[in-house]
Amino acid sequence: MPEAVLFDLDGTLVDSERESAEAMARVLERDHGLAVTQKHRDYVVGHSWNEIFALLSADFGETLRWSMTELIERSGAERVHVIAERGMTTMPGAAAAVRSIAARWPVALVTGSSREEARQSLQAVGLHELLRVVFASEDYTRGKPAPDGYLAAAGRLGVSPARCVVVEDSTAGIAAALAAGMRVIAVSHFNFLGQDQSRAHRKIQTLEELSTALVEEVMT
Repeated sequence: MPEAVLFDLDGTLVDSERESAEAMARVLERDHGLAVTQKHRDYVVGHSWNEIFALLSADFGETLRWSMTELIERSGAERVHVIAERGMTTMPGAAAAVRSIAARWPVALVTGSSREEARQSLQAVGLHELLRVVFASEDYTRGKPAPDGYLAAAGRLGVSPARCVVVEDSTAGIAAALAAGMRVIAVSHFNFLGQDQSRAHRKIQTLEELSTALVEEVMT
Protein backbone atom coordinates (compact mmCIF):
# COMPACT_ATOMS: atom_id res chain seq x y z
CA MET A 1 0.00 0.00 0.00
CA PRO A 2 1.13 3.60 -0.54
CA GLU A 3 2.56 5.48 2.43
CA ALA A 4 2.60 9.02 1.00
CA VAL A 5 1.78 11.05 -2.10
CA LEU A 6 4.18 13.72 -3.31
CA PHE A 7 3.06 16.49 -5.64
CA ASP A 8 4.92 18.68 -8.07
CA LEU A 9 3.65 22.27 -8.19
CA ASP A 10 4.02 24.16 -11.47
CA GLY A 11 2.34 22.41 -14.36
CA THR A 12 0.70 19.98 -11.95
CA LEU A 13 -1.30 21.97 -9.37
CA VAL A 14 -1.01 25.41 -10.97
CA ASP A 15 0.00 26.78 -14.36
CA SER A 16 2.46 29.49 -13.40
CA GLU A 17 5.73 28.47 -15.07
CA ARG A 18 5.19 30.89 -17.93
CA GLU A 19 4.55 33.67 -15.40
CA SER A 20 7.78 32.71 -13.60
CA ALA A 21 9.66 32.75 -16.90
CA GLU A 22 8.21 36.14 -17.79
CA ALA A 23 9.20 37.57 -14.40
CA MET A 24 12.75 36.27 -14.79
CA ALA A 25 13.01 37.68 -18.30
CA ARG A 26 11.71 41.09 -17.21
CA VAL A 27 14.20 41.58 -14.40
CA LEU A 28 17.18 40.36 -16.43
CA GLU A 29 16.31 42.55 -19.40
CA ARG A 30 15.45 45.59 -17.27
CA ASP A 31 18.28 45.46 -14.73
CA HIS A 32 21.03 43.71 -16.70
CA GLY A 33 20.17 44.44 -20.32
CA LEU A 34 20.32 40.70 -21.05
CA ALA A 35 18.39 39.29 -24.01
CA VAL A 36 16.51 36.35 -22.54
CA THR A 37 15.64 33.89 -25.31
CA GLN A 38 12.75 31.50 -25.74
CA LYS A 39 15.19 28.71 -24.87
CA HIS A 40 15.71 30.27 -21.45
CA ARG A 41 11.97 30.74 -20.94
CA ASP A 42 11.17 27.16 -21.95
CA TYR A 43 13.89 25.81 -19.66
CA VAL A 44 12.00 27.16 -16.65
CA VAL A 45 9.42 24.43 -17.27
CA GLY A 46 10.25 21.37 -15.18
CA HIS A 47 13.60 22.65 -13.86
CA SER A 48 14.63 24.07 -10.50
CA TRP A 49 16.34 27.41 -9.94
CA ASN A 50 19.61 25.53 -9.51
CA GLU A 51 19.49 24.28 -13.10
CA ILE A 52 18.02 27.53 -14.45
CA PHE A 53 20.78 29.60 -12.87
CA ALA A 54 23.44 27.22 -14.19
CA LEU A 55 22.10 27.65 -17.74
CA LEU A 56 21.94 31.43 -17.44
CA SER A 57 25.46 31.57 -16.00
CA ALA A 58 26.80 29.43 -18.84
CA ASP A 59 25.11 31.58 -21.49
CA PHE A 60 25.65 35.05 -20.02
CA GLY A 61 28.86 34.62 -18.04
CA GLU A 62 30.03 37.63 -16.06
CA THR A 63 27.28 39.84 -17.50
CA LEU A 64 24.96 38.05 -15.06
CA ARG A 65 26.04 39.90 -11.93
CA TRP A 66 23.50 38.49 -9.49
CA SER A 67 23.87 35.42 -7.34
CA MET A 68 21.18 32.75 -7.62
CA THR A 69 19.63 34.04 -4.40
CA GLU A 70 19.41 37.57 -5.79
CA LEU A 71 17.88 36.32 -9.04
CA ILE A 72 15.28 34.29 -7.15
CA GLU A 73 14.35 37.23 -4.91
CA ARG A 74 14.06 39.75 -7.75
CA SER A 75 12.17 37.34 -10.00
CA GLY A 76 9.82 36.45 -7.16
CA ALA A 77 9.04 40.09 -6.49
CA GLU A 78 8.35 40.69 -10.19
CA ARG A 79 6.26 37.54 -10.41
CA VAL A 80 3.70 39.13 -8.08
CA HIS A 81 3.13 41.83 -10.70
CA VAL A 82 3.00 39.35 -13.58
CA ILE A 83 0.39 37.25 -11.78
CA ALA A 84 -1.59 40.38 -10.95
CA GLU A 85 -1.65 41.18 -14.67
CA ARG A 86 -2.30 37.68 -15.99
CA GLY A 87 -3.78 35.80 -13.07
CA MET A 88 -2.78 32.30 -11.97
CA THR A 89 -4.43 29.26 -13.44
CA THR A 90 -5.29 26.47 -11.03
CA MET A 91 -5.26 23.07 -12.69
CA PRO A 92 -8.69 21.44 -13.03
CA GLY A 93 -9.48 19.40 -9.94
CA ALA A 94 -6.27 20.36 -8.11
CA ALA A 95 -7.72 21.53 -4.81
CA ALA A 96 -10.26 18.70 -4.52
CA ALA A 97 -7.68 16.06 -5.46
CA VAL A 98 -5.13 17.17 -2.86
CA ARG A 99 -7.78 17.38 -0.15
CA SER A 100 -9.04 13.88 -0.99
CA ILE A 101 -5.54 12.38 -1.02
CA ALA A 102 -4.50 14.24 2.16
CA ALA A 103 -7.44 12.71 4.00
CA ARG A 104 -5.92 9.26 3.35
CA TRP A 105 -2.11 9.70 3.26
CA PRO A 106 0.56 12.28 4.17
CA VAL A 107 1.14 14.65 1.27
CA ALA A 108 4.17 16.75 0.40
CA LEU A 109 5.23 19.21 -2.27
CA VAL A 110 8.54 19.00 -4.14
CA THR A 111 9.09 21.93 -6.47
CA GLY A 112 11.86 23.62 -8.39
CA SER A 113 10.25 26.95 -7.56
CA SER A 114 11.52 29.10 -4.72
CA ARG A 115 9.84 29.06 -1.30
CA GLU A 116 8.24 32.42 -2.02
CA GLU A 117 6.91 31.28 -5.39
CA ALA A 118 5.55 28.11 -3.77
CA ARG A 119 3.90 30.17 -1.03
CA GLN A 120 2.22 32.44 -3.58
CA SER A 121 0.92 29.48 -5.58
CA LEU A 122 -0.30 27.43 -2.61
CA GLN A 123 -2.16 30.39 -1.18
CA ALA A 124 -3.81 30.96 -4.54
CA VAL A 125 -4.98 27.33 -4.61
CA GLY A 126 -5.84 27.31 -0.89
CA LEU A 127 -3.69 24.28 -0.09
CA HIS A 128 -0.89 25.69 2.06
CA GLU A 129 -2.28 24.13 5.26
CA LEU A 130 -2.67 20.61 3.84
CA LEU A 131 0.89 19.94 2.75
CA ARG A 132 2.94 18.57 5.64
CA VAL A 133 6.26 19.10 3.87
CA VAL A 134 7.29 21.61 1.20
CA PHE A 135 10.67 21.26 -0.47
CA ALA A 136 11.60 24.22 -2.69
CA SER A 137 14.71 25.04 -4.73
CA GLU A 138 16.54 26.44 -1.70
CA ASP A 139 16.19 23.11 0.12
CA TYR A 140 18.32 20.90 -2.14
CA THR A 141 21.41 21.36 -4.28
CA ARG A 142 20.54 19.19 -7.26
CA GLY A 143 17.15 19.81 -8.80
CA LYS A 144 15.07 17.55 -10.99
CA PRO A 145 15.90 15.21 -12.77
CA ALA A 146 18.09 14.37 -9.73
CA PRO A 147 16.06 12.51 -7.06
CA ASP A 148 17.30 14.63 -4.14
CA GLY A 149 14.11 16.59 -3.47
CA TYR A 150 11.84 13.56 -3.57
CA LEU A 151 14.15 11.47 -1.40
CA ALA A 152 14.41 14.30 1.13
CA ALA A 153 10.63 14.69 1.25
CA ALA A 154 10.16 10.96 1.88
CA GLY A 155 12.78 11.13 4.61
CA ARG A 156 11.05 14.08 6.26
CA LEU A 157 7.74 12.23 6.18
CA GLY A 158 9.40 9.09 7.55
CA VAL A 159 8.19 6.86 4.72
CA SER A 160 9.89 4.47 2.30
CA PRO A 161 10.59 6.00 -1.16
CA ALA A 162 9.38 2.73 -2.70
CA ARG A 163 5.99 3.35 -1.06
CA CYS A 164 5.57 6.86 -2.44
CA VAL A 165 3.45 7.90 -5.40
CA VAL A 166 4.48 11.09 -7.22
CA VAL A 167 2.15 13.29 -9.26
CA GLU A 168 4.15 15.14 -11.92
CA ASP A 169 3.94 16.73 -15.37
CA SER A 170 7.49 17.27 -16.65
CA THR A 171 10.09 14.94 -18.12
CA ALA A 172 12.64 16.06 -15.54
CA GLY A 173 10.20 15.59 -12.67
CA ILE A 174 9.20 12.11 -13.80
CA ALA A 175 12.87 11.16 -14.12
CA ALA A 176 13.55 12.47 -10.60
CA ALA A 177 10.73 10.43 -9.10
CA LEU A 178 11.81 7.27 -10.93
CA ALA A 179 15.41 7.78 -9.81
CA ALA A 180 14.09 7.97 -6.24
CA GLY A 181 12.42 4.58 -6.73
CA MET A 182 8.89 5.99 -6.63
CA ARG A 183 5.78 5.34 -8.71
CA VAL A 184 4.61 8.15 -10.99
CA ILE A 185 1.28 9.47 -12.23
CA ALA A 186 1.67 12.06 -15.00
CA VAL A 187 -0.86 14.84 -15.61
CA SER A 188 -1.03 15.93 -19.24
CA HIS A 189 -3.67 18.69 -19.34
CA PHE A 190 -1.31 21.69 -19.52
CA ASN A 191 1.62 19.95 -21.21
CA PHE A 192 1.95 22.82 -23.66
CA LEU A 193 5.62 22.14 -24.48
CA GLY A 194 5.07 18.46 -25.19
CA GLN A 195 7.04 17.12 -22.22
CA ASP A 196 7.80 13.40 -22.63
CA GLN A 197 5.64 11.58 -20.07
CA SER A 198 6.11 8.09 -21.51
CA ARG A 199 8.06 6.77 -18.50
CA ALA A 200 5.25 7.45 -16.03
CA HIS A 201 3.42 4.43 -14.67
CA ARG A 202 0.06 6.03 -15.43
CA LYS A 203 -1.10 9.11 -17.32
CA ILE A 204 -4.22 11.12 -16.62
CA GLN A 205 -5.62 14.11 -18.43
CA THR A 206 -6.50 16.22 -15.37
CA LEU A 207 -6.36 15.90 -11.60
CA GLU A 208 -10.10 15.32 -11.68
CA GLU A 209 -9.12 11.71 -12.51
CA LEU A 210 -6.83 11.39 -9.49
CA SER A 211 -8.39 9.25 -6.77
CA THR A 212 -7.32 7.15 -3.81
CA ALA A 213 -8.20 4.07 -5.85
CA LEU A 214 -5.85 5.15 -8.65
CA VAL A 215 -3.02 5.82 -6.20
CA GLU A 216 -3.43 2.33 -4.76
CA GLU A 217 -3.63 0.82 -8.25
CA VAL A 218 -0.36 2.45 -9.32
CA MET A 219 1.43 0.67 -6.45
CA THR A 220 0.43 -2.77 -7.73
